[in-house]
Amino acid sequence: MAREDYRRVADEVAREIEDGVLSPGQQLPPQRLFARRRRIANSTAIRVYGELVRRGLVVGEVGRGTFVRAAEPHPGGAALTEGPAGPPAPAAVNLELNYPVVAGQSELMGRSLAPLLRPDVLTEATRTAAPAGTPQAREAAADVLARSGWRPEPERVLFAGNSRQAIAAALSSLAGPGGRVGVEEVTYPLVKAIAGQLGLRLVPVAVDGQGMLPDALAAAHRAASLSAVYVQPTLQNPLSVTAGEERRRQLVSVVDELGLPVVEDGTWGFLADDAPAPLAARLPERVVFVDSLSKRLAPGLTVGMLTAPPGHRDALERSLRSGAWTAAAFNLEAAVRWAADGTVTALVEAKRADAAVRHRIVRERLLDAGVRGRFRTDPRAYYCWWELPSPWRADTFVAAAAERGVAVTPGSAFAVGSTGSSGPAGSASGAGGHRAPDAVRIGLASPPPDVLGEALGVLAGIVART
Repeated sequence: MAREDYRRVADEVAREIEDGVLSPGQQLPPQRLFARRRRIANSTAIRVYGELVRRGLVVGEVGRGTFVRAAEPHPGGAALTEGPAGPPAPAAVNLELNYPVVAGQSELMGRSLAPLLRPDVLTEATRTAAPAGTPQAREAAADVLARSGWRPEPERVLFAGNSRQAIAAALSSLAGPGGRVGVEEVTYPLVKAIAGQLGLRLVPVAVDGQGMLPDALAAAHRAASLSAVYVQPTLQNPLSVTAGEERRRQLVSVVDELGLPVVEDGTWGFLADDAPAPLAARLPERVVFVDSLSKRLAPGLTVGMLTAPPGHRDALERSLRSGAWTAAAFNLEAAVRWAADGTVTALVEAKRADAAVRHRIVRERLLDAGVRGRFRTDPRAYYCWWELPSPWRADTFVAAAAERGVAVTPGSAFAVGSTGSSGPAGSASGAGGHRAPDAVRIGLASPPPDVLGEALGVLAGIVART
């Protein structure tokens, strides 16, 4: 068989998955048996399975087998969007997606949009927006970003289409192709995708119960110089940990001493109104703070926001323009209205209450129910990190959950520089090459609360039967 024909066979298997001939969680035959059935060489079968893994259609575990993934894979060109393309299959409870929606959300947002639909207003609202937006947009963004006694100077605010584009623009301008960026050893998956697109190398830094360890960050920089740091100090995704005052002071001291610029991601921080002030409040000349309205409001009609240190503003603006990452003018106008009329505040309060309800379900179904494994979560967070008990491996647990109609995300999606499955996050030294945790992230935000409770019961039952 010609070298490229393995892709044709992979296409055939992909169609079988799409058509339901192969269902989520189903185990594929061993590669030698697959080769015999398809009348191909063993070496070609190996390439087929590798291609299916690359496309995100299957997951494999040495010694256990290869399984059809629980949810549709990310399309090749969608690296700056979170979650699978399109809605999950109707029969599945998708705990991979994590977009909170509360009752009355669309109606509340719709009332603010109505004035924008007048023809005279719509003409201006659909023009191209500059990275700096308008004075009204900068003031509104400063109000939205304000927390713990800190409010950024409005003149420092820039806008992107969403938080992922804001992160991409910041990393592109601060690090550049070939740059090394220090990140928590388990981190937001799309930062991994962004780094791949921008030609950056992510360097895993060890974490503990308060997030990134300052000493580990310094050691990583001494081993080979870093260009920048990406960090989530508040409700870190996926671990839900929050850095306290002393940890933030230590991090600021280290990055200032090392002269490192920082991208501080505050996307989920709105849920923790009592968290300490951000790093950007302590070191505004080095920290680019990024956030968006996607989790507060809705992912499809959002705005990304950045605070630009004076020395980096021009480079950030160039990066936003060259990457086509600037915000839509309509979205900026909508954001100004949502901030001014109380829509943002109302939905933030509603989602904080909703997150608390869902955490009570997690506590009832998992934490207080004697379910084995180690759980990391926070009463304010919309996600739960579950370090699985032996003998479970993350990918095989994901496959078992899929067979029962529940989609969760394996720890390998969040692990940086990993080589397989092993112990809990936080056990690594900060160097690359450590093994991915045998853990899964459970997204709590998307299904109705009663469905969430049933799905968590299903996951607990899987572990209980081993």
